Amino acid sequence: MALQDDPGQDKNLRVMARWRSTARILVEALPYILQYDDKIVVVKFGGNAMSGTVSEDFAQDIVLMKQTGMEPVIVHGGGPQIGAMLKKLAIPSTFIDGLRVTDQAAMDVVEMVLSGTINKQIVTGINAAGGHAVGLSGKDGNLIVAKKLERMKVDPLTRQSVPLDLGFVGEPVKVNPEVLRTFIKSNLIPVIAPVGVGRQGETFNINADTVAGAVAGAMQAERLVLLTDVEGVLDQEGKLIPRLSLSEARTLIANGTISGGMIPKIETAIGAVENGVRAAVILDGRIPHVLLLELFTQHGAGTLITAE
Repeated sequence: MALQDDPGQDKNLRVMARWRSTARILVEALPYILQYDDKIVVVKFGGNAMSGTVSEDFAQDIVLMKQTGMEPVIVHGGGPQIGAMLKKLAIPSTFIDGLRVTDQAAMDVVEMVLSGTINKQIVTGINAAGGHAVGLSGKDGNLIVAKKLERMKVDPLTRQSVPLDLGFVGEPVKVNPEVLRTFIKSNLIPVIAPVGVGRQGETFNINADTVAGAVAGAMQAERLVLLTDVEGVLDQEGKLIPRLSLSEARTLIANGTISGGMIPKIETAIGAVENGVRAAVILDGRIPHVLLLELFTQHGAGTLITAE
């Protein structure tokens, strides 16, 4: 008579296999944990990724990054949430070249949603995952001093360049890194709403990618991570490009391979690297634990942009 299989032994073998798999993952991650020890990583978290399990995964990733020795700094957006609130309050909202025209009524809503609702949701999520986060906007401590964004557009009738009035849409003039270093020294994770303050005390709505790039440059970050809703930069055949130099990125913009909403993200990444950030990466924020896949594995998960 053949011996019957021992169900208990099979279970133990499966458990051991899982343990060995976990051990291999930890061993693979170790060099990257050492590489990023005590290094600043600025993460831009977009409004499209702030829901459900993705948001929970994001909070867990940030806490793990902190616990393994990194210093994460988060900049968040909130375009969809702002649009929903403006619609709810019956405040008209228009866009020019992808930028929301922001009058005083809209600016009040923008600040309420970004600095209030969304900022505190992210802070609460990170704290619930075991971290210690603190929320602030660019107005706190004059973290982000801004000016009115100036843009020109060609008048279709006269064919002449005319200035665009985008209202209280701004761009960073100066980032005060000491504000963030104070929080980091206190073992806190800064979560920044992209609202800036003008020289005369005005409040400005600033693109979150732009703020993230400016913060990363001011902090001389090891890495700028831009979480978006695409997997990264795609070539003309629709395949992911895992790595680009600054010159290659500019070439792809010039020949039209990089187009539309990806252009400002790439320009932000280029500017950050030129200002001293070691590398920038564009990731699909919809992928669970994509930050860990990018930072702790050899193959990464998106498009990495470096100086060379």
